[in-house]
Amino acid sequence: MSSQLSTRALPRTSSPRPLGERLFETRRLSLDLAQPLSAEDMVVQAMDDASPTKWHLAHVTWFFETFILAKFVHGYRAFDERFNFCFNSYYESQGARHPRAKRGLLTRPSIEDVFAYRAHVDEALRNLFAQSEPEGEIARLVEIGINHEQQHQELLLTDILALFASSPLRPAYLSPKPAPVSTLGEPDLGWISYAGGIHQLGHDGEGFSWDNEGPRHAALIHPFKLADRLVTNGEWLAFIEDGGYRTAALWLADGWVTVNREGWRAPLYWDDGDGPWMAMSLEGRRPLDLAAPVSNVSYFEADAFARWSGKRLPTEFEWEVAAASVPIAGNDLGSGAFKPLPAAKAAPGPPRQLFGDVWEWTQSAYLPYPGYRPPEGAIGEYNGKFMVSQQVLRGASCVTPHGHTRATYRNFFYPHQRWQFVGLRLAADGA
Repeated sequence: MSSQLSTRALPRTSSPRPLGERLFETRRLSLDLAQPLSAEDMVVQAMDDASPTKWHLAHVTWFFETFILAKFVHGYRAFDERFNFCFNSYYESQGARHPRAKRGLLTRPSIEDVFAYRAHVDEALRNLFAQSEPEGEIARLVEIGINHEQQHQELLLTDILALFASSPLRPAYLSPKPAPVSTLGEPDLGWISYAGGIHQLGHDGEGFSWDNEGPRHAALIHPFKLADRLVTNGEWLAFIEDGGYRTAALWLADGWVTVNREGWRAPLYWDDGDGPWMAMSLEGRRPLDLAAPVSNVSYFEADAFARWSGKRLPTEFEWEVAAASVPIAGNDLGSGAFKPLPAAKAAPGPPRQLFGDVWEWTQSAYLPYPGYRPPEGAIGEYNGKFMVSQQVLRGASCVTPHGHTRATYRNFFYPHQRWQFVGLRLAADGA
């Protein structure tokens, strides 16, 4: 099924607004994003890393029910006690749960039941806000719930892309727009130099942040250079044609094992069939735009490309230093493009595409900052226990909800994962 989303589904504003207004806008957006899908689309799970749309819609609702309504609203009646088992994700403190890899087997409850579940919880949330604007712990948990649902909105779209890419029909989530006309080598690539020194990094306490963004701390940064835009599909094609996927010397050991085991020879969703390269997108299978940022590459691939280029990936701290003075704006979900776009032509200046198009791999392992302590209670399970064997990504993607990211935001994935909108920006030593 193909459709054009209404502009109501794509809010763009940076002005502070009441908590309730942002909550119910977020809740509506999830349903708007699911609107182009059939009931069958919402049930199937493309792979272990992905989840069905129906599960995303129910899980974020379970979060509000479990951590706010059941805990703070006297007399609240759970919609269905069995849903705790079905829609808990990884909260050990909340009991047993359905296996992640088998979420696609949850044909029941039906999608109609899930919509009814959302309506039940939304009514209780509206009643809560009708009494008075929540404060203290309730307000904090609502804010977490909003940001949590925004994360799942991005996952909903990337998981649908994974599902549609697995279909022999290659369906489109959105009606395709005219194919862009672009040429290899555009836009121009520039380099920006940064002096070394001691920098204060991490969230400063103003506004919302996840616990893994702090504490703010000092870090030593050596002089470095950062590319002023993301790596493009055209540049990646040159890597392929030069034997990048066949040259063991470019790859980390685990990466080389993965390339050979999985048979990788291009980014996920690329195929050349009997002619020019094509790529699966939320608009269906489309001609490859050589000037657009490369997407859906693993950390292993990003690292190999950087070696082939004679450069490296930036550290997460280098990226944050570069992003600290750049406006948080770019091609995110609010732009309505639903795909990475070529960098705009620009005079020499700050880096482009820092907050949108694709999440950017860094060479930094996902580890706690000095002095980090996970929050008390179930919410403490959200980030801290995953701080091992993963890499940090920075920025945002073309399907990150507008207003969700910031310069200190730390995303993280395992090095082999590439089903998300993930790409890279090059860095080099020296000023």
